[in-house]
Amino acid sequence: MPVFISREGQLRTLSTLPCRYEKDLQKLIEENLMTVLEMHYLDSQYPTSNRGKIDTLAVDVNGAPVIIEYKRDRNNNVINQALSYLKWLKAQKPEFFRMLMLTKLDPEVFDRIRLDWNNPRIVCIAESFSRFDMDTAEVVPLRIELYRYCQYEESIFKFEPVMMGERGEETIPVRGDKSVFDVMKMQSHANALVQNLFDKLRERILSLDEHIIEKTGKKGVAYAISKHFCEIQIKTDMLVIDLRPVDYFDPREMVERIGVGYTITMNRRIRLKKEKDLDYVFSLIEQSYQNIL
Repeated sequence: MPVFISREGQLRTLSTLPCRYEKDLQKLIEENLMTVLEMHYLDSQYPTSNRGKIDTLAVDVNGAPVIIEYKRDRNNNVINQALSYLKWLKAQKPEFFRMLMLTKLDPEVFDRIRLDWNNPRIVCIAESFSRFDMDTAEVVPLRIELYRYCQYEESIFKFEPVMMGERGEETIPVRGDKSVFDVMKMQSHANALVQNLFDKLRERILSLDEHIIEKTGKKGVAYAISKHFCEIQIKTDMLVIDLRPVDYFDPREMVERIGVGYTITMNRRIRLKKEKDLDYVFSLIEQSYQNIL
């Protein structure tokens, strides 16, 4: 899809620019890692015992170790290479990674993060991916995430998710039958009003963007693109909705701050109990969604 720039009422198509060197792409992402992926940078070209070098080693805001690999253009080996590094990483002990975090992170950041050693992530970034890449990421039951980038003139950089991987016992289909089935199971213990409220809210959230991913987990239903912006717990008599830490326009003061120790990226909460509050609550969710764009 072309990207346009508007000047004095006229639209002009922006030309794409090639990425001359893979290291330039890596440097740009590493210096903006929290902005684009909500991760803390740990190291570059990290050596492994199998004579490889991990392009970027990071930890996300929820404590999961992250292996990031870059390809300047299409390359069928990007996922296989990352899987090899993941095998090496899982052979290490958690203490190894905690020490790396302690060495590389600011003390206040280190104190805030609890290592989630059992849910490592693989992130592959490229201009495009082959069918082989897509099929591999789809069938391997790991947290493999594919992101596509494009550079334009006028210093425009586009970065978008292509495929998101699993986390623990979560299911990932964007709007597939299994996701619908899991949601129905979660709704079964709620009263009729809450079930109806969730159905309406879910429909509105998914209509915000065709790229929104719906994930069902132990705690509830989460919605994300490259970052989470809404997590809903379906209770018997209400919906408990967690949102991003945004300066909300909230004249009714429904948004509350979750206590210290909760994830720093989803530490605002609202509760939905009544049909009359649906429009207002959705306006708050929209503000959280806008924060990730």
